[in-house]
Amino acid sequence: MTAQLSARELFRAAYENRYTWDKNFPGYTADVQLKMGDQLYSGKIRINSDLSFDVSDVADEEAKKAIHGQVWEIAVHRVRRPFEETHGKNTFEYGATDEMGAVEILVGGKSEGDRYKVRNNEVTLVHRHIHNVVVTINTFSTIDTGEGYLSHTYDSVYHDPKTGEQKGGRQEFEDTYEKIGGYWIMTRRAIRSEEEGKPVTTEFAFSNVALLQPIAV
Repeated sequence: MTAQLSARELFRAAYENRYTWDKNFPGYTADVQLKMGDQLYSGKIRINSDLSFDVSDVADEEAKKAIHGQVWEIAVHRVRRPFEETHGKNTFEYGATDEMGAVEILVGGKSEGDRYKVRNNEVTLVHRHIHNVVVTINTFSTIDTGEGYLSHTYDSVYHDPKTGEQKGGRQEFEDTYEKIGGYWIMTRRAIRSEEEGKPVTTEFAFSNVALLQPIAV
């Protein structure tokens, strides 16, 4: 009979099972095309080996800002931070198990009030206080890279932490990746939302992805 994992151990295993770029990641460049409704914008992006990044050749400032936000998201989620660095000041305990078999993990300590769900060694729900909002993300499907998982389809909703009032509408995401030169790189992100009761799709497409050459020492 195997001893039951502690809530901390279960969550840590799923946290460490996320796909991230390794220390040898060279960075890459890509062309980007943003489609917002009937509007089409294009430009170029560059993510460096230290995960700093740049967006260029985008004529429209609002479009550039939107692309900048997505590239930041891409880079920040591929950073590997040690579990203790991120969660060392948190405590974890088990909550309920849902009808899909996902186990709730309740957080105390520094990040008290946050909670997660874990199923099949993957985090399927994130409920976190970030700055002045609470974000809730449900993951519906994932990609098994063989080196950790990537979220494929998921949604996000924001709430006011004090009143619980929803801020903005629910957004649905679908991310597509390709393995290029040994690294999984996002090639498409579609975001579906509602504006004034009408469905709106925003799509970011990344093409001509080229890894940067590491500098010889």
